[in-house]
Amino acid sequence: MSENGSTQTPNNLAAFCWSIADLLRGDFKQSQYGRIILPFTLLRRLEGVLEGSKEQVLAELDRIQAMSLPEEAQEKLLLRATGGLSFFNTSKMDLSKLGESGIKANLQSYIQCFSKDAREIFEYFNFAEFIGQLNDANLLYKVVQRVRQTDLSPKAISNHDMGLVFEELIRRFAEGSNETAGEHFTPRDIVRLTTSLVFMEDDDALTKPGIIRTIYDPTAGTGGFLSSGMEYVHELNPDAKMVAYGQELNPESYAICKADMLIKGQEVNNIKLGNTLSNDQLYSDKFDYMLSNPPFGVDWKKIEQSIKDENSIKGFEGRFGPGLPRVSDGSLLFLLHLISKLRDKGAGDSASSGGGRIGIILNGSPLFTGGAGSGESEIRRYILEADLLEAIVALPTDMFYNTGIATYVWVLSNKKAPERKGKVQLINGVNLCGKMRKSLGSKRNEMSEEDIATITRTFGAFEVVDARELDKPAEQKSNRGRQAANSKAEVAKTFSSKIFATHEFGYRRITIERPLRESYQFSDERIAELRFASKPFNAPMKWVYEQFGATWSDDVDCKAYGVLQEHAIEIRAYIKSHFTDLKEKQIKDLLDSKLWLAQKHIMLKGKQLQAAIGTAQHDDMNGYEAVLKAACKAQGISLDTKEKKHLTDAVSWKNPAAEKVIKKIHTTTANPLYGLFEVTLKGKKQVVEYKTDGDLRDNENVALDPSQPVNALNEAYFLKEVQPHVLDAWIDASKKDAKDQEIGIVGYEIPFNRHFYQYQPPRDLAAIDADLDVVSAEIMALLQEVHS
Repeated sequence: MSENGSTQTPNNLAAFCWSIADLLRGDFKQSQYGRIILPFTLLRRLEGVLEGSKEQVLAELDRIQAMSLPEEAQEKLLLRATGGLSFFNTSKMDLSKLGESGIKANLQSYIQCFSKDAREIFEYFNFAEFIGQLNDANLLYKVVQRVRQTDLSPKAISNHDMGLVFEELIRRFAEGSNETAGEHFTPRDIVRLTTSLVFMEDDDALTKPGIIRTIYDPTAGTGGFLSSGMEYVHELNPDAKMVAYGQELNPESYAICKADMLIKGQEVNNIKLGNTLSNDQLYSDKFDYMLSNPPFGVDWKKIEQSIKDENSIKGFEGRFGPGLPRVSDGSLLFLLHLISKLRDKGAGDSASSGGGRIGIILNGSPLFTGGAGSGESEIRRYILEADLLEAIVALPTDMFYNTGIATYVWVLSNKKAPERKGKVQLINGVNLCGKMRKSLGSKRNEMSEEDIATITRTFGAFEVVDARELDKPAEQKSNRGRQAANSKAEVAKTFSSKIFATHEFGYRRITIERPLRESYQFSDERIAELRFASKPFNAPMKWVYEQFGATWSDDVDCKAYGVLQEHAIEIRAYIKSHFTDLKEKQIKDLLDSKLWLAQKHIMLKGKQLQAAIGTAQHDDMNGYEAVLKAACKAQGISLDTKEKKHLTDAVSWKNPAAEKVIKKIHTTTANPLYGLFEVTLKGKKQVVEYKTDGDLRDNENVALDPSQPVNALNEAYFLKEVQPHVLDAWIDASKKDAKDQEIGIVGYEIPFNRHFYQYQPPRDLAAIDADLDVVSAEIMALLQEVHS
């Protein structure tokens, strides 16, 4: 292998750097190789970059050491001596001068002499720990000698090519540690697709010399998206300059990302460590391009309070004004964070006039989770009504290292092209993939360059594509188990694209009410129920009465009624094990005779009223109040509010055959669509409002249509879809949207699968019957063998 990196391609050079793994095999796990190879490669590159300014830095060090300056001031002076670099090393050693006997101490000392940013990278790699392990395995000297064989200086390999080498090493590390890779690495085919979708419309960045663009990833991982963005632009316009920013939570991934940016000549101060959602360390920055693959379905409970505070205190001045998703999934928080980072749009429609674009990978949940008025729906509402969403691309399954679920690329922008305004493009790319020769964790599929090009061309052309059949091999069927004689027809693999107006994803949820119908009857069984309080006491009291109430009398002079002290321990133990929803205070109330006597008192009043009212069933609850009032007067009984409610609950029940219960009589004009009905009461026409039956309440979703008034849409839907089936229903006009105060709560969802559903006819019944006959015959034959 040549010692000069300039004669090799980046891939060959990366393979040579990775060959250190030959020395590590046996003493280290495969998943640990990258943790050793990456920092050693970085060390060799930094050493090569510093070679030209080493003497000046050492001379400057001698000059300023006598000045007793703080470390920060020393660093500034030493950085000047590097001739424009962002790091330095003040050690007189290099990898060729470490020796063999004291190599561990010498190497650690050498690394400690780097400037703060570079030194921090090695610390987050836990490099000192691995140096110790290599030394204990008698491998440190051998590894250092192998690293020295490669010339990684700028004379041998440019920043751009060195970046490619380091990316290849990161990729090998990701694949070698695929059990955790999904937490830190996004597969390169997905990175390439997302990057292409985000950058393809910026003609200035892709063609003009001297253009400067910023790129940001709030979940930077190892920097794959940042590297891909820079690489994409470099391929098309080597004279454009990309400035990378990022933040990462995982220290090791942060170290790799920072090392990669350092190797590419980026300002490493732009890469931050920490939780982006709770501690945005680039809070005042806005960006041209943003790319992100946030974790799927990860909760944000640990940072819940800080997120809710920002939402309630800052509102739209903060990042989370539109709303908050449920705590179990923070994906949409990352999307809101990115939207807040969009560079402000200037005048005109060109990319050079400002604005920004976002590419984010999300699972299916953000498309549809949460009904009208929920946090998720309000976030989708904000995005669509602000016209920020350009496209959503459905990816094949099994594309990521640690999950096989359906995933989607969302493309957003605040500088939409004129033809895209008010529109959203949905691209169904679920079949654009091929099987990998060897799976990596859950990643079994990969997208080819042609697959990526198919999507990017369709997106760029902003065109509708009806289900176009793809030249893809059919899925291999499992040969396990029974095979049907007449199997289901194979569905053709297709690719399609559809374009929708943004309002087509919206709806109004109107509440449909129906009248309450009730009967009442003062029967012995219903009066007897008054002996026991309502929930949660009802069931426990019945058990206690069955066990210990046999000697109790309903006579006024019965002193034993409800006295339970001698049975308290037994009762408490039973309740604790069988009625766990009862709290301690409620158990004390249950053991107190006051509760029992109060219920007995209500029951006795019920019996008195029964004598006046009788035991017949009445199917018109509207006459109940008058009947009850007359009976109370006849029996000399008074009922307080609580007693009256308990009595009424006991003697009444819902009955579909009963009359509707009137809530209120109005003096306004009848409007049956909204619950005001004209009826004849005592020979006089009246407008009444009925009590609602909560069990019959329903919600209907009415599609949005900005060209028509809201009430007209709601009413037309009601008359066509509801009233023909339920004549006595009405729209609840009190349920209004919090933002526009119109009837019905606005919701948004993006039912991707519904729009691309392909009907698959079931197998012929005769074929299914034939298969069942064969199976039945085999089962009978087996049973005969058992019995013979």
